[in-house]
Amino acid sequence: MRVLLVEDDTVLGAAVRDQIASDGHSIDWVTRLDRAGDALASAVYDLVLLDLMLPDGRGIPFLKVLRGRGDVTPVIILTALDQVSDRIEGLNAGADDYMVKPFDLAELSARIGSVARRYVGNPNPLITLGPLEIDLAARSVLKDGQPVVLTAREWVLFEAFLQRPGQLLSKGQLEERLYSFDTEIDSNAIEVHVSRLRKKLGAHVIETERGLGYRLGRS
Repeated sequence: MRVLLVEDDTVLGAAVRDQIASDGHSIDWVTRLDRAGDALASAVYDLVLLDLMLPDGRGIPFLKVLRGRGDVTPVIILTALDQVSDRIEGLNAGADDYMVKPFDLAELSARIGSVARRYVGNPNPLITLGPLEIDLAARSVLKDGQPVVLTAREWVLFEAFLQRPGQLLSKGQLEERLYSFDTEIDSNAIEVHVSRLRKKLGAHVIETERGLGYRLGRS
C-alpha cells in the first residue's frame, strides 16, 4: 500500500514511518495539513493516517473537505483526543478507524490491514488460489501446505494483485504502491519482484500483458 502519514510529532512520526516501511508499504510523511493536501493532489494513496491537531489546523475539517469532494481514500485517525465525543466526531466526519495515542504499532499494522480489506470488498483475510492458501492478516502463504517466505516488498506486491483480481496493474501503479516520493527506483525493480514471486508461488500466478502491465493469474 502507499500510505500518507500526517503527523507533527517527530518521535511518533518516525516510529510509525518505520513500522509501515517494515511492513513493506511505501509511506510519505508530512507534518502540516497544507502539505497533506498537496500530497493527495499529486499522488494516489491507499490510506491516510491523520493526526487531529496539526500546526496549521485541525484534522476534522480537513477530513470533511476530503469527503465533501468525493475522496474515498481510507482514513485512520491517530490522536491524543480520547473522549467518546471526539471519537464520534471523527467517525461521523468520515474516518474509517480511530486510534488513541499512545498505541501499539503492531495493532496499527493490523488495523491498516483490516481497513484495506474492507475497502476492496473482502473483509475475509483468508484466500485460496489454486495450491496457495493466503492469510492476509497474518501475511503468510502456504503452497501445497508448505510455508512460502516472502520479503516485505514481495508480499506488498502480491497483496496488490490479490486485492484487485483480474485487474490490469501498470508498472507505474505498482511502483507507486511500493515506493515513496524520495526513493530511488531501479528501472527493472518491478520486473525483478514479479520474477521472484513467480519462482516462489508458481509461474502463472502473475500474468504479463506486454507493454501494459500485470494481473493476477492462476497459480
